Amino acid sequence: MGDTTTMSIREHLPAPLARTAGAVRRRLRGLRYSFAQLPAFPPAATTPVRMWVGPTNSAGQGNAWARAARTVDGVDAVSFVLQRKGQFQFAVDYGVPLAWFGQPRWQRAQQQHILSNYTHVMVESLRPVFGARGYADATPDIEAMLAKGINVSLLFHGSDIRLPSRHAKREQWSPFTPGDELTERLETQARRHAELVESLNLPVFVSTVDLLDDVPNAHWLPVAIDPVPWQQAARPLFSHEKPVVAHVPSNAKLKGTEEIDAVLTALHESGRIEYRRITGVPHSGMPAVIGDADIVVDQLHIGLYGVAAAEALAAGRIVVSYVGDGVRQRVRSLAGREVPIVEADPDTLGEVVTGLIADRDAAAERAADGPGFVTELHDGRRSAEVLKPWLTQKETL
Repeated sequence: MGDTTTMSIREHLPAPLARTAGAVRRRLRGLRYSFAQLPAFPPAATTPVRMWVGPTNSAGQGNAWARAARTVDGVDAVSFVLQRKGQFQFAVDYGVPLAWFGQPRWQRAQQQHILSNYTHVMVESLRPVFGARGYADATPDIEAMLAKGINVSLLFHGSDIRLPSRHAKREQWSPFTPGDELTERLETQARRHAELVESLNLPVFVSTVDLLDDVPNAHWLPVAIDPVPWQQAARPLFSHEKPVVAHVPSNAKLKGTEEIDAVLTALHESGRIEYRRITGVPHSGMPAVIGDADIVVDQLHIGLYGVAAAEALAAGRIVVSYVGDGVRQRVRSLAGREVPIVEADPDTLGEVVTGLIADRDAAAERAADGPGFVTELHDGRRSAEVLKPWLTQKETL
């Protein structure tokens, strides 16, 4: 009851006051926990280069990049996440729930831990790393780290830097429309983050090549996965009575789930496929779920491929998505590889899926390129090579 009332009051407050009220509320909630209960911080490493990445660990990528960084000579790396209720939990080295993130004693300990133990810090999505101290972004934390001589870089995953108005002009199927609440919120955030990128003048990484349109001077840091679980859980293609087509609506609006549902449900009802709309499955259970499908439809609106597509490709599935010519050309230019994803959009999805199940040999041939593509670009080795120039700068601590 109390939480609901507080939220109702905060909704009518100006944004700065609402943030302050939220911070106070989190701190009060944090008092329920004694400092001794807080998770232990990772022990200090002794390597010349010590990297910290956080605080979002989006799709487990912060942890994946930390793991990749550890393969570079003389480098240790630690991943951190702010744990939020209702979000998928991915592997991470350490993390805290929101109540502790707002507790001053933990914040001081986090700040001391980072400033004392790391030579390099990668800040994800410009989110605060020392805790919820009432700041809108990580700028004060970054200033403290730079003053200490830490090498700081920025990492963006997608909607945290992608400018909706630019995307709408570039992409025919863009989900961003003027006046839409989500579009307006993301537009404001992306513009603010772009200003900070320019003013901070730090190394910037982006996880998908489409974001190079938004941050032209950024480095593409490929998403990284462990292909083995996906390969081990995969059954032979088209070994069920009917072709199994799966879709994971992790972000329904951006992925075009409404259009995907309509097309695949119609094909399911006609008896041509078995459609599985995957929800509520923890990430640890996804290899078995994806490995039991023949075709995985990823998204129809954004014009990219990310972690989910890479995982399905690693499993040797036939992946269908709206990648777009621009992204395909960029990957070809940067990596010399063709993206082995079958192109589709809201107008062509039904025709594409029907064609794939009509010529299963050709479809399986396309799917066979997926595991090699992932091994070359997305098993962490290329990510380590991209990180290496930043990590091997002269140590400043």
